[in-house]
This record gives sequence, C-alpha cells and structure tokens, in this order.
Amino acid sequence: MEQAIVGGGCFWCVEGAYKQIKGVASALPGYAGGARPNPTYEEVCSGATGHAEIVIVDFDPAVISFETILEIFFTVHDPTQLNRQGNDIGTQYRSCIMPTTEQQRETSHAMIEAFSSAFNKPIVTTVEEPKHLTLAEPYHHDYYARNPSQGYCAMVVGPKLAQVRKKLAHLYR
Repeated sequence: MEQAIVGGGCFWCVEGAYKQIKGVASALPGYAGGARPNPTYEEVCSGATGHAEIVIVDFDPAVISFETILEIFFTVHDPTQLNRQGNDIGTQYRSCIMPTTEQQRETSHAMIEAFSSAFNKPIVTTVEEPKHLTLAEPYHHDYYARNPSQGYCAMVVGPKLAQVRKKLAHLYR
C-alpha cells in the first residue's frame, strides 16, 4: 500500500471522489500543513492554523498509479483557484499535494505541469510537507454518503462527484 495526501477545497468532495475507485483501500478526511498539532475542525475553519482540509488516500500502486490518483484530484476541484473552491474561501481550502515520498514529490510537479494545458488559468496547487497530519473528527468521515440530501452536499458535493464519475467511469468498481 501507498499513501497519497491531497487537498482540493472541502474534504467532503475530495473524499467522495476516491470512494469506490479500483485500488483505493481508504480515503479519510483530515488536516495537514499547519503550524500546530491536532487542530479541531473549528480551529481549521477559522483559517488561523495554517492547515488545509486534506484527504489521506491509501491505495495499491499495483492497481492504481499515483498519477491516476492525481488525475482524480485535478478532476474533482479547480486547481486554478487560490485559497478557495467556489464559496469556500480561505487557506484551509487551498489546492495542495502533500507527497509522502520523493518520487511522489517529483511526480506531483510533473503532473501539475502536464495538467496546466487543461485549464485556462495557471494552476496554483502547492506541493508541501504534510506537517501535523491529523485525522478529521469521525462525523466528517463518509459525510456525503451519510448526508447526500444535506444542502451543501446536494448543491456542491453531488454535482462534483457526478462530474468525476462521468469523466473517469472506468476507474470505479
């Protein structure tokens, strides 16, 4: 197993995109990249901790490559929006990749370059250390699956996940 850590706005969207992908063992929401250990959701939402909402993806590289993990990442969010995704605004919603190996770091930079022609604006995704990696509170785990009719889920998460499933249907179980 290998681990990928990505942040693309609200972690409910990103987590949902990796659910049911062939080769993905788990996708868990969390926080990373901030100045102190073990922040709470409320602290991260304040924007004062420096953490990003991230998703920790455990995957089998014999089934799915890190490059494909990043293809999903670049499909589920807009990597050209600096410190935001839609109406979610703040550094906690930044687009980031937090490599767990040197190979992932190199691949991340290469994939940012490769995907740059797919967007009309420059990609602002950062490649940064996953310092102070913390799992999100349990009520965030599988949030969309448990709350599909909640307002934000119905209006934002659902349509994003439908777009990913349509474009990358061949990756789903």
